[in-house]
Amino acid sequence: MGSRESSFMSTIFFFLLLFSLGCKCIASELHLHATQTAVLKVDASPQLARQIPDTLFGIFFEEINHAGAGGIWAELVSNRGFEAGGPHTPSNIDPWSIIGDDSSIFVATDRTSCFSRNTVALRMEVLCDNCPAGGVGIYSPGFWGMNIEDGKTYNLVMYVKSPETVELTVSLTSSDGSQNLASTTIPLVPFLSILGQENKDVCPFPLVLKGLYCCRVSGVSNWTKLEQKLVAQGTNRTSRLQITTNKKGVVWFDQVSLMPADTYKGHGFRTELISMMLDLKPRFLRFPGGCFVEGEWLRNAFRWRESIGPWEERPGHFGDVWHYWTDDGLGYYEFLQLSEDLGAAPIWVFNNGISHNDEVDTAAIAPFVKDVLDSLEFARGSADSTWGSVRAAMGHPEPFPVKYVAIGNEDCGKKFYRGNYLKFYNAIREAYPDIQMISNCDASSSPLDHPADLYDFHVYTDSKTLFSMKNTFDRSSRNGPKAFVSEYAVWRSDAGRGSLLASLAEAAFLTGLEKNSDVVQMASYAPLFVNNNDQTWNPDAIVFNSWQQYGTPSYWMQTLFGESSGAIFHPVTITSSYSGSLAASAITWQDSENSFLRVKIINFGSDPVSLTISATGLQARVNALGSTATVLTSSNVMDENSFSNPNKVVPVKSQLSNAAEQMQVTLVPHSFSSFDLALAQSKLVAEM
Repeated sequence: MGSRESSFMSTIFFFLLLFSLGCKCIASELHLHATQTAVLKVDASPQLARQIPDTLFGIFFEEINHAGAGGIWAELVSNRGFEAGGPHTPSNIDPWSIIGDDSSIFVATDRTSCFSRNTVALRMEVLCDNCPAGGVGIYSPGFWGMNIEDGKTYNLVMYVKSPETVELTVSLTSSDGSQNLASTTIPLVPFLSILGQENKDVCPFPLVLKGLYCCRVSGVSNWTKLEQKLVAQGTNRTSRLQITTNKKGVVWFDQVSLMPADTYKGHGFRTELISMMLDLKPRFLRFPGGCFVEGEWLRNAFRWRESIGPWEERPGHFGDVWHYWTDDGLGYYEFLQLSEDLGAAPIWVFNNGISHNDEVDTAAIAPFVKDVLDSLEFARGSADSTWGSVRAAMGHPEPFPVKYVAIGNEDCGKKFYRGNYLKFYNAIREAYPDIQMISNCDASSSPLDHPADLYDFHVYTDSKTLFSMKNTFDRSSRNGPKAFVSEYAVWRSDAGRGSLLASLAEAAFLTGLEKNSDVVQMASYAPLFVNNNDQTWNPDAIVFNSWQQYGTPSYWMQTLFGESSGAIFHPVTITSSYSGSLAASAITWQDSENSFLRVKIINFGSDPVSLTISATGLQARVNALGSTATVLTSSNVMDENSFSNPNKVVPVKSQLSNAAEQMQVTLVPHSFSSFDLALAQSKLVAEM
């Protein structure tokens, strides 16, 4: 009986233990979701106010994820010059394909183009005497399908030659050719080799000989530039451009381009994507990379000279870091034009003789230095200068205001970086004393061993780490070069394809940059764009395909910092046992009519917070009329936006009826809240 009693007592003890543990778990769960309290004090007194640099927040564009080719650059034809395999033949014509079969058509590339810098052309031989209805030919699906919209106009340009008269039909159709959206027939009549002056425009490279104009081409026929406007009679999101004929013979094609007529300011940029960039209110544009600038090998690095001039003459190049061909229609000139269109300061990142796998010895770097000086003359030189005249001929006689250059990208630590850097630095300083130069070496915790105006700081990490990095620059030296946080983002494990959690950590990090904007001059998220068909790098700020686009939570987070550049920063203090999960900053800013105190606060934790906001030292009283609260949150911290639900995680704005110098608000778990308190009069400390 004694053993049975012992067993009974053991059972009772076991259940009591389970009950005790259960109570602890319930208590823990209740504590997890208990409302926390906190006090946020803003000291807006003029003595502690500090102006944030005008340049603090901008954007970084890299040709990655088909961000440019097939993205903001509105060209619809991929591999328009058939150069994707390089200058060798046979070349890679992907994604072009044939209409017909091997018995009716044969296509191959050869080196007969009239363009000296991109000599590859496509030769199409039609073999059929009685070709099938609709003809045979070639088609391009563009970048995963062309978005053709009803009523819109598309500008077609292509270069063609044939030894005999040919009638070509150019059409915009559905992906299988069954739906015809637009079509035109073009008779091609060979020209004589010698032309009168009135016909010189049909030849891309006229050569004057005793008053006559000759095309510098081989063979008996001339290359002819054809231009047509195609007006769509229907909408199809995955269309293709096709060129067909029913006549037996040989036709050569080169530089086939199709552009929407309604690009942004007529400059070739996709309007809806530029609109999303403008909504970020960027103060600078860093371009064109990133690793794209370096290349895996120097032979594949971005070369500015080969990306300027008439688009037909640009050879294009293979971006071997991100593994796709670009025809460089979006080139150095276009990036400068984009900066101007955005109202953003251009930051030109150039190759300093270093790629991922090879380097130029400092003893041999002089040609690279000369090349960069020429690039700056192209941007800044007068219309009468050697390279400024090239810019002027492209349609921009006035100089572009390039005042920042980055000497390489992520190259600090490479064998020849410091030696090469100094060669560029000294040459640019002598030629352009006002240009600010950016070193790749991080000086946030220790001084540089070389001169620089700014230094690059890049960070890609998990959300918890980036949240904790909000104080990174608290300890940085207040002397020496300023920081340029040119690439930051949460990525990998808890980033998804752009999660709420990632955006909250990034927002906290940015409040730290605002606080330290005396030593942090610029910051930009990376990467900016991803084509949904080329998800090489995730997450990104803006996701798009041929006809849709949406912002990730990280994009929307950045819109809440759009007014920070040039605003007035005010110190804040948080008092709470929960302060380790909070981050905050405060600024005063003005729009065209009103002035505001903006208090931004991130609740990175799982508990709601009852927050008291107390502002002292304001130069005007708070007016509830016109005051608003904007909150970025969602039911799940890993929620993302998508094409099917693009507004799942977006800021929600509401009126703030209780706005005052002291007020009570509630922060929901995992949220970013921005409170704009309208100030009753416009005279602010901003005028100091």
